[in-house]
Amino acid sequence: MVHFAVVRHAPTEWNAIGRVQGRSDIPLSEAGREIAAGWSLPAGLDGFQAIASPLTRTVETAHLLLGRAAATDERLIEMDWAVWEGRELPDLRAELGDLMVAWEAKGLDFRAPEGESPRDVQARLAPLLAEIAEAARPTLAVTHKGVIRALYALAVGWDMSDKPPEKLRDDCVHVFTLSAEGLPSVDQLNLPLTGGETG
Repeated sequence: MVHFAVVRHAPTEWNAIGRVQGRSDIPLSEAGREIAAGWSLPAGLDGFQAIASPLTRTVETAHLLLGRAAATDERLIEMDWAVWEGRELPDLRAELGDLMVAWEAKGLDFRAPEGESPRDVQARLAPLLAEIAEAARPTLAVTHKGVIRALYALAVGWDMSDKPPEKLRDDCVHVFTLSAEGLPSVDQLNLPLTGGETG
């Protein structure tokens, strides 16, 4: 068994106005940089190897949180929202009406047109989780909300068609245990990062 911890990046300007970011490479806002600079890891996670999504907002967060650069891995990149990136979800819901409701009810199989579903994200995470389990090296990943939710869904068997069994806070570390095959289970959720709130 090996531990795999995940942290969501600090806020961007798009987060502040509620825009869908997906693969769009949006940097941290000034407020986001201040928040990440004030974070520190809970005791026991300092010796973890660190990896990050290659997008600027995660790379910046990792550097500010850890005081050093983290290796990047494409498999940690945010879920692809394709043609909906840059849009605001309330606007999409208003524009698409019942069609949007029906799509969202698909849970793990919900996807933007030409984009990825949470199940797709789980599939691309699986080889990474297996590699970490095989290496038996505790790992911290700085990644994205969509990736963290897909990981959590895999760990607890949540189909994502309704609210999660437990709310995952953005300003926290979530720790999972990986089996020998890389299958995740929940160890500890919502361990606070000291200083700052992502909102």
